[in-house]
Amino acid sequence: MAESNFVDYIKIHMTSGNGGAGSAHLRREKYIPKGGPDGGDGGRGGHVIVEGNSHLWTLQHLRFQRHIKAGHGADGHRNRSFGADGRDEVVQVPIGTVIRDADTRELIGEILEDGQRIVVKKGGRGGLGNWHFRSSTNQTPRYAQPGTPGEEGWVILELKVLADVGLVGFPNAGKSTLLAALTAAKPEIADYPFTTLTPNLGIVPYRDDRSFVMADIPGIIEGAAEGKGLGHRFLRHIERNSVLLFMIPADTEDVAREYAILLNELEKYNPELLDKSRVLAVSKSDVLDSEAMDKIESVLPADIPHVFISSITGMGLVWLKDLLWEAITAQREIKENKSFEETLASKETLSPGQDNLLLGSAE
Repeated sequence: MAESNFVDYIKIHMTSGNGGAGSAHLRREKYIPKGGPDGGDGGRGGHVIVEGNSHLWTLQHLRFQRHIKAGHGADGHRNRSFGADGRDEVVQVPIGTVIRDADTRELIGEILEDGQRIVVKKGGRGGLGNWHFRSSTNQTPRYAQPGTPGEEGWVILELKVLADVGLVGFPNAGKSTLLAALTAAKPEIADYPFTTLTPNLGIVPYRDDRSFVMADIPGIIEGAAEGKGLGHRFLRHIERNSVLLFMIPADTEDVAREYAILLNELEKYNPELLDKSRVLAVSKSDVLDSEAMDKIESVLPADIPHVFISSITGMGLVWLKDLLWEAITAQREIKENKSFEETLASKETLSPGQDNLLLGSAE
């Protein structure tokens, strides 16, 4: 994926359709000169809907689509004929898209599954025809309801990359080189900071035809949580990763301090990020001898697994993939256990006769 084609932030004006007006028609036929009311209801205005599409990886297709309008509902007709509903507008977005109101920044919804739909702007309700207002004292009502107007406003679509492993490190830590070594991705690689300005995704092949997704994300700097450097543009992408791979180059002056800075920035941005599984990789380790490795290893944090790697020579990459797979598997088990506990908790709130329905039993 070319970097120029990766778009992860879009602001769009969305307008749903107005509801159609109800009809105030009175029945008039050759032998029925004074028939009663037979006005039909107006149609519903079209919704603006956001739908998840697993085949999309970016918001690039919406880059030049700044206004989205749904169709209006048709008016009701005689003989209690209802007006047609307005045309819905369905906006396709990649999995991991967050929808916010542009004015209030209020969260509208998150797309987490393929095919998931969220109605962002609801169409106006169609008006009732005069047939609904007939009564014993008003047998020929000559009025009907107008349709209600639709909704409109600016909406922000933000993409948070979904990946099993997210690379965390300072600029020029070797993240793009590692992604290129482990996957078929072709990120831009150079010897200057901030070479990577947008996320790159790659699929890492593993044993027994298994695989996992790795995301190379723009480098972090001290103060990123306050918006320095690429700031929140970077940090929001790691919220969707199951495992965080911290990368620190072997030639850094203080490995422990650099790791502490990275961890601190994540905590300031979102403390929940510290609950994710972590692996530490010391990159560019092909320049180290055994004595230098021992010295660095003595200052590494003891609470997370670590490995010395070189993306150029392939040193430690097999071991790294083993550590990442173990961490991914552990995170999945935690998630499954949490879901099971939530199911049991909801079961306890049901009456005794409802438990079979929850568990899918067919008695």
